[in-house]
Amino acid sequence: MTGVASLVLALGLMISSHLLAAVIVLAMGTLGAAVLAPSERRIWAAGGIPYAGALAMAPILLRSDVGYGSLPLIFLFAVVWATDIAAYFVGRAVGGPKLMPRVSPNKTWSGAIGGTLAAIAAALVVAHEAALTSLFAIATLAVVLSALAQAGDLFESFLKRRFGAKDSGHLIPGHGGLMDRLDGFFTASVAAALIGLARGGFDAPGRGLLVW
Repeated sequence: MTGVASLVLALGLMISSHLLAAVIVLAMGTLGAAVLAPSERRIWAAGGIPYAGALAMAPILLRSDVGYGSLPLIFLFAVVWATDIAAYFVGRAVGGPKLMPRVSPNKTWSGAIGGTLAAIAAALVVAHEAALTSLFAIATLAVVLSALAQAGDLFESFLKRRFGAKDSGHLIPGHGGLMDRLDGFFTASVAAALIGLARGGFDAPGRGLLVW
């Protein structure tokens, strides 16, 4: 409950543009989870708070750029969805060597490559419609975010295997929890937010992500 409470409060603070306070709340929640968790799961319990917090706050941060509005999130969804859809269908159609069989036995290298190529195409379509320039940089960004989205998917699979869980939750009937559907998007969004912050600062993370 300590972790859930800190996450909810941090998200509320983030939405109201109190980033520093949100980070402090997450840090306190992490400490509380570490103290209250059983010793054998202390690291996992404590690590889950900043993990979930960062994943939840990154899209809010990107959306906060009033100059670019929802465009950074549209770009992210296009890249991640193209990755997921193409990886699934290319992997099934082509097959071949497994990407990481001990973690996710159905994923293949052909699917990963197909997903990355589809992500590039989707990113360039969004860039064209939004009149963004520096298409080579946009394509490179799509490769990075696609790879991280696939890594996030694999990491979520690893966590479920580590704790013997089939799904991360039961929020979506027949599909598991939120992280089962949005794991790749969340990891890609964290990377996108960091890139946007590094290049555009807190005032313009969307511009920092998309304008090169």
